[in-house]
Amino acid sequence: MTDATLVQAMEDLGQKLAAARDSVAGRFIGQEMVVELTMAALLSGGHALLVGLPGLGKTLLVDTLSTVMGLKANRIQFTPDLMPADILGSEVLETAADGSRSFRFLPGPVFCELLMADEINRASPRTQSALLQAMQEREVTIAGVHRKLGPPFHVLATQNPIEQEGTYPLPEAQLDRFLVQVDVPYPTRAAERDILLATTGATSTQAAQVFTPSELIAAQSLIRRMPVGDKVVEAILDLVRACRPGEPEGRELSETLSWGPGPRAAQALMLTVRARALLRGGLAPSLEDVAAMAKPVLEHRMALSFTARARGENLEAIIARTTARILRLEVAA
Repeated sequence: MTDATLVQAMEDLGQKLAAARDSVAGRFIGQEMVVELTMAALLSGGHALLVGLPGLGKTLLVDTLSTVMGLKANRIQFTPDLMPADILGSEVLETAADGSRSFRFLPGPVFCELLMADEINRASPRTQSALLQAMQEREVTIAGVHRKLGPPFHVLATQNPIEQEGTYPLPEAQLDRFLVQVDVPYPTRAAERDILLATTGATSTQAAQVFTPSELIAAQSLIRRMPVGDKVVEAILDLVRACRPGEPEGRELSETLSWGPGPRAAQALMLTVRARALLRGGLAPSLEDVAAMAKPVLEHRMALSFTARARGENLEAIIARTTARILRLEVAA
């Protein structure tokens, strides 16, 4: 692909993405940042963890995205009694008319293109771990047989940040498999007014399909061809390493953090800054894109130390300070 062809392909994809965002915004009203981050995760080929209170439209967002992106979607409501077989599927013994018996595999809801894992932290660790192989290797192993998923295959999981009774916190290994953590806030007053008018009338807005699964796969491939400048690459490396308390670059946070992000975080930033740039009509990511994606990519990959928690520190403020410090150095250079 020549440079001119690549530029033209990215411009065409940018127009298609603008149409997709408009279609999603017609139903999921007033949460432009949430839509942008979730679409960036899909364009990057990854998974997203949606954190927000009940009633903020997380399920509606996933349903709308499945329509707009043309993806076959399934939903799993995670509960304490959910078993791995309820997600992955199982083999059943069948008896034929001639009396012979054989096993037949019944696929579970994980065999889809877009999986909504609703309230994922309500299931036991055993059940949560059933998604690990699916999220990382895009396959599952059942009765010793490897069964492929997708492509495309994406998990959009939801989590309630307030109610923790009867929940099982996600292990760090599974959190690391989510490309981004998307915080879903309350809508503004103006947006809530639009929601009231749009959802309590005789008719409601319907989303229109913009992509097909093959077009989404092509878009994900194109994202990886987008050029990234050296300044952006160095900013990503400096930012990730500055958030690791064991690295020389992270010595300022050595007493604040218990652990920091690994190389998967840097990979996630490289992909998502490209996706954000394209969603905003750019042809290459900038330092502004790095700053915008820092919190969604890093927050769920870091943990405060006991001392920092006692001081009332929070990860959002730490990431913001570190990002500002690193990017100021990059801009000055």
